[in-house]
Amino acid sequence: MYINFAELPGQSNLFLDYLYEFENVSKFYPKNFRSKDTLSDHFKNLGSRNQEIKSFIAENLVSNYSSEKTSDSTNKNLSLLSKQNTIPIVTGQQLGIITGPLYTIYKIITSIKLAEQLNNRFTEYNFLPVFWLEGDDHDFEEIRGLTLLNEQNELTSLFYTDNLSEDENRGSVGNLKIKDSINDFFSTFEASLRNTEFKSNQIELLKDAYKSGKTFKEAFKHLIKFLFDKNGLLIFDPQQNSIKQLLKPIFKKEILDFRIHSEKLIEVSADLEELYHAQVKVRPINLFMNYDGGRFLIEPNDDKTFRLKNKRVKFTEDEMLSLIENQPELFSPNVLLRPICQDYLLNSGCYIAGPGEIAYFAQAIPLYQFYGVESPIIYPRSSATIVEKNNVSILEKYKLDVRDFFFRNEEVVDKLIKNIAVITVDQLFSDAIKEEDRIFNHLKNELLGIDKPISDLSEKYLMKVKSTLEEFKSKAFEAEKRKYENAVKQVNKVLIHLLPNGSLQEREFNYFYYSNKYGTEFINLLFNELTINIFEHQIIKL
Repeated sequence: MYINFAELPGQSNLFLDYLYEFENVSKFYPKNFRSKDTLSDHFKNLGSRNQEIKSFIAENLVSNYSSEKTSDSTNKNLSLLSKQNTIPIVTGQQLGIITGPLYTIYKIITSIKLAEQLNNRFTEYNFLPVFWLEGDDHDFEEIRGLTLLNEQNELTSLFYTDNLSEDENRGSVGNLKIKDSINDFFSTFEASLRNTEFKSNQIELLKDAYKSGKTFKEAFKHLIKFLFDKNGLLIFDPQQNSIKQLLKPIFKKEILDFRIHSEKLIEVSADLEELYHAQVKVRPINLFMNYDGGRFLIEPNDDKTFRLKNKRVKFTEDEMLSLIENQPELFSPNVLLRPICQDYLLNSGCYIAGPGEIAYFAQAIPLYQFYGVESPIIYPRSSATIVEKNNVSILEKYKLDVRDFFFRNEEVVDKLIKNIAVITVDQLFSDAIKEEDRIFNHLKNELLGIDKPISDLSEKYLMKVKSTLEEFKSKAFEAEKRKYENAVKQVNKVLIHLLPNGSLQEREFNYFYYSNKYGTEFINLLFNELTINIFEHQIIKL
C-alpha cells in the first residue's frame, strides 16, 4: 500500500514538485532522477574524473577495512573501487545514537537496492553503495536522543548526557568520546523495552558498540557495519587527516572566492523563497574550523581578515590559507559545501536524499559549477510507516484505513464511532437541526400573516435553539466517546504508533525498538519489503 506524499502532513511544495512535477523545479536541479537518458549521460561524464583521487580513496577504504572481518560482498566491492567504470551510490547521515531515526536505515537500504538495480540496467558499470559518516557535524542535541514506546504504550524520549551544558561547543560529534554516563542511557533504554527473546542479545550488541571511551563515530560505524556488511555497504570516514589533505583545494577556494559564491547562493535562495522556501540560511563562508576544543563557523571581517563566530580570534587571509595547507584536519564544510566535498572525493553517481536534503541541494547546485565538480543525481530515499499486526487488527475491526490517520487524524474518532454505533450523536443532532429548520420555517410563514416583525424574529430564535443544540451535542458526544472508550483507546494507540509526536514514524522511532520485538531478521524484512522506485510513502504491514 502506498500514499502520495501530498496526502502526508508537513511535506513542502518544493519536495512534492521534485517528485511529481519536475519541470516546475528544473531551474534549480539540472538532472531529472526519473530520466533514463539523464542517468546514462551522467554516468558517462563520471568516467573523466581524477583517477588519482579515485585510487587514493580506494586504497584508503581497503586500508581501513584491512583489520576487520568483512563479508564476501564487501570484499568484492572493495576490489572494484579503483576501477574507472566503478560508480558510488552514496548516502550519509548524522551519527544518531544507536543509528538514530528509522529513516537512516531506509536511506541505506535505498542506496544498496539502487546500486543493485543500476548494475542490472547499466551492465558496463560497477555501482557500489557507500555511506558517508557525517562525523564533522557538531549538533550534539540532534544525535543524543531517541523516541520509543514503553511497555505501557506511552511515548518515551531517552537522552544520553555527557553532563556538560547544552550550550557547550563540543566540536565535531564524530570525535566525541562516549562517557560512563552511557550506562545510565542503556539502563533506561533496557527498562523501557518489552521483554522478548531477543532483548538480551540486542542490548549486548548495543553496549558493545557504545562502550565508554569509544567515539560516537566508531560506535555508529560498528552498528551500521553489523546491519549492512552482508550487503556490501562501504562506510567512508571523511574526517581522516589523509582525506582532509585531498580537500585543501576546496577549502582554499572557499576562503579566496567566498564573495562570489555567497552572492550566487543568495540569488538562488531569493528565487527559492519567492517560489517555495530556502532550506538553509546562506552564510558568507561555508566553512568551519576546529579551535580550542570547539567547531566554529568562519566569518569575514571588513578589513579582509577572518574571525571565528563567538570567539575573539582573528586571522589574516595568508594565515588562514597557511592553516589549510598545513593543518587541513582543522577544517570542515557546512551543509551547503559538504555535498561539494563529498562529490569531489567520491564523484557520486547518485546521492540518496530525504526531503530536507533535496531542498538544500537546490541551493547548493551553483557551488558545483564554481568548483568544477559533477553534481550527482539526487535520488529520493524510500519512506515508510510500519503497521504491526495488532494495529492491523484494530484497523480491520473498526473498518478504518491507514490514510485516515495521516490526513484526517482529528476525525478518526468520529469515523470510528460512526462505524460501530447503531445510531450516532452526529446523526441524531443532524436530524434534530433539520427538524428545527422545518419547524421555524413553518412558524415564520404562519406568523407573517399576523405580524412581519414577529415573523422575522423566528431567525433570531432559531439561532438560539441551534446554539443550544450545539452545546447539547458536545456534551452528548463526550458521553458517546465514554460509551466507546475502549475502542477510542485502541484507535488512539494506533495513532501513537503511526504518528508519534505528530510526526512520521520514520522520524521518531529507532530501528532497535523493532528488532527487539522481531529479532535480527527484521533488517531482512525491511530490506525485502522496502521499494525504491515508486516515490510514494509506503505502508509496511507486519
